[in-house]
Amino acid sequence: MTIHVVDIVQIMHTCPAEPEPHPYDIRRTLVDVIPGGPCRAPVTIRCGGTTVQIPCHRHEPAKRQCGACRVIVTERTIANHHPTGVAA
Repeated sequence: MTIHVVDIVQIMHTCPAEPEPHPYDIRRTLVDVIPGGPCRAPVTIRCGGTTVQIPCHRHEPAKRQCGACRVIVTERTIANHHPTGVAA
């Protein structure tokens, strides 16, 4: 499994249409990538008259990918900021 570790910063605001605070700007920062290694179940495809093996993540949906190709996103921190005051 390839693991992507991210930090999330959400800028919140309130408006007349929705008085509860809600995010209007979400930024994700990639902090670390832990590689899963080479593909353990390559897929053979035909291209013209030749056959080629490609990693399963390029051909299969996520549920049919091998453990090395599957991607997991882990949220390390989530920060909510609500700006206060009015800029003139």
